[in-house]
Amino acid sequence: MRDLSRRVQFILAQPLCFLSRVISGFRANQGLLLAGAIAYYALLSVVPMFALILVGLSQIIDPEQLLEATHDYLALLAPGQAEILTQQIAEFLENWKLIGVVGFLVLLFFSSMAFTVLENAMSVIFFHRVAIHRRHFLVSAILPFCYLFLLGLGLFVVTLVSSALHTLDDRTVPLLGNIFGSYYAIGIYIVGLLGEVLLLTSLYLVMPVGRIVFRHAFIGGMVATLLWELTRQALVWYFSTLSFVNIIYGSFAAVVMILLSLEAAAIIVLFGAQVIAEYERLDTQGERNSSFQT
Repeated sequence: MRDLSRRVQFILAQPLCFLSRVISGFRANQGLLLAGAIAYYALLSVVPMFALILVGLSQIIDPEQLLEATHDYLALLAPGQAEILTQQIAEFLENWKLIGVVGFLVLLFFSSMAFTVLENAMSVIFFHRVAIHRRHFLVSAILPFCYLFLLGLGLFVVTLVSSALHTLDDRTVPLLGNIFGSYYAIGIYIVGLLGEVLLLTSLYLVMPVGRIVFRHAFIGGMVATLLWELTRQALVWYFSTLSFVNIIYGSFAAVVMILLSLEAAAIIVLFGAQVIAEYERLDTQGERNSSFQT
């Protein structure tokens, strides 16, 4: 507790110094390069991942309800491009019986790639932990599939909540004399935010090697969610008003927009991890620990 107090006092006394250390560490760890790799593999993973999840859940839930919930979920992940992704997933859902066993294994492999790359990126950010702790390769192999299961469970809950909120779809929420929005839209947005916080908290808690204090992971998850929501709104505004992506890339514009959104999200996640890592390495004498160089 005394060490915690010292760290907090140091940050409060020298916030710019701490921020400088975080930025320097992020640059030394090639944070932008890592974020680009995560975004690329996330782009490869997003459709197979949701397709497999929906194939499993469609055995117990109406596919139309699942697709609607998936659209709401993807709207938080890829602003402005949820419709395109949902259409592709819907096409797969109609023809999933044609893929066979080999196709299923290939989809399973691609679905797990994003989490595998994220774990590797976290090991670079938390290099001081890797020097002390080593994760068994079986744990690293199973971890992505555990997240696939958790995402499926989350989508199942979102679908149930979405179905329940549809009964209130025509009602609106008055706020300060104005109509703020429908119960359905607000409810889905709140559920999505809670899901983001839980997912990001779990990433900070589980992905790094060793034990992360839950409080640190939870605060990191909340801050990352707030930053992503601000970034997401900015991306929606930019793509709809100022962007020349459609003119420059033509038919590839949707892929480029999704990739940019995923990279922005990856930068936020990794920067939050860098904050936690620097906080753990914080020295009250202000000595700068050496960073992992790539």
